[in-house]
Amino acid sequence: MKIYNTLTRQKEEFVPVTPGEVKIYLCGPTVYNYFHVGNARTFLFFDVVRRYFMYKGFKVTYVQNITDIDDKLIEQSKKENVPVSEIAAKYIKAFFDDTSDIGILPADNNPKATEYIGEMVGLIRDLEKKGFAYEVNGDVYFSIEADKNYGELSGKNVVELQVGARVEENIQKKHAADFTLWKKAKPGEPKWQSPWGEGRPGWHTECVVMSRKLLGTTFDIHGGAIDLIFPHHENEIAQARGANGCLHANYWMHGGFLNITGEKMSKSLNNFFLTRDVLKKYDAEALRFFFLSKHYRSSIDYNEDIMKESEQAVKNFYTALKEIDYLSIKDEKPEYSEDMLQMRSEFKEAMDDDFNTAKAIAVLFEAAKKCRATKDKYYAHLLVELGKVLGFFSDLESKLKSNVDSISNDLIQLLIGYRIRFKKEKNWAMADAIRDDLKKLGIQLKDTPTGTEWEME
Repeated sequence: MKIYNTLTRQKEEFVPVTPGEVKIYLCGPTVYNYFHVGNARTFLFFDVVRRYFMYKGFKVTYVQNITDIDDKLIEQSKKENVPVSEIAAKYIKAFFDDTSDIGILPADNNPKATEYIGEMVGLIRDLEKKGFAYEVNGDVYFSIEADKNYGELSGKNVVELQVGARVEENIQKKHAADFTLWKKAKPGEPKWQSPWGEGRPGWHTECVVMSRKLLGTTFDIHGGAIDLIFPHHENEIAQARGANGCLHANYWMHGGFLNITGEKMSKSLNNFFLTRDVLKKYDAEALRFFFLSKHYRSSIDYNEDIMKESEQAVKNFYTALKEIDYLSIKDEKPEYSEDMLQMRSEFKEAMDDDFNTAKAIAVLFEAAKKCRATKDKYYAHLLVELGKVLGFFSDLESKLKSNVDSISNDLIQLLIGYRIRFKKEKNWAMADAIRDDLKKLGIQLKDTPTGTEWEME
């Protein structure tokens, strides 16, 4: 199994820290608003990473943090005129609701930044003692020049780093790219006690502490979107190396952007769609298919046409299962043919090659196609087995039943339409025959001034 490691810029064989176990840390939301579908792409892809490791038999520990103290929360609390804690509570609940709605498995742990302030203070003091941090007027900064390897993740040269979009300008700092570890409290802001006075930790410090506390000094995989490479993940690595003298995580994985007309979808550009709004128009599995049909490291453009195509593709999977009456055979133990085992092998090869979900989905299509062509129930079993690894079919029974109910309703409406036509043509015999035949099936028709209604007797 090979994973593209941003740190080394190449695919590497995956070797876990502890044989048979995988420890994953994914940077979670800053809970000042609802998350958009660009965020959802990252959350959903790492859900698949986790599912695949579980499928392969690994014991997986999956941690996704929650940033519940940050400049953005403070700004939002002023807008809504409520305490920061209420803003955090509101959008934490929304985060859990929305991730559940798109079929993401709950993390093993969702640590909140405010729960680890003491440990963060301890890390900053350690970095200060070791010469990696310095204090100025109640603020504490990390000195990037003290870390000889700074820039290894992003490929940035310390000498060339200038003040810009990702580098905070501050005349107190020794170097323009030195980043904040502890922020001195401003009037009215949430604050905690520290050796440098009242204040709060910097964002980059939060993730170092929480991941180290819950997963160990060096763990397996650290994930996030590509825009976190610099400065967030670069600064995490610098702090962990300064404090521990070793690598923070062995594999750094980053997902590509979700674009709108070629531009990155983001709240700062105001060109985003909230996940919960997209789910009002499309099924969650259509959104999952849309994301997974492209490799996670590539950019992908969001548009309505592709979403409709994704929705139809998922419907094709369910059509194959419905035609084979999967619910009646779902508990049978499958006996796979050589062809089916080859398809399963191709699926694993795709996923083992840096989680190539696009190729893996192609195997699902092939399984669905052969299921419909041959009516072989074991192709249906294979489709479900592999589909669940990608997060499809989590609510299989209700989906298949609702599909049948929808078709039944459509057929009844079709017969009602024929009956109306026959009545207009004064073909009373055919109109009455439709009514009487439906009645035999327990379906009662009722003619009203606004049209024909039906109900089960």
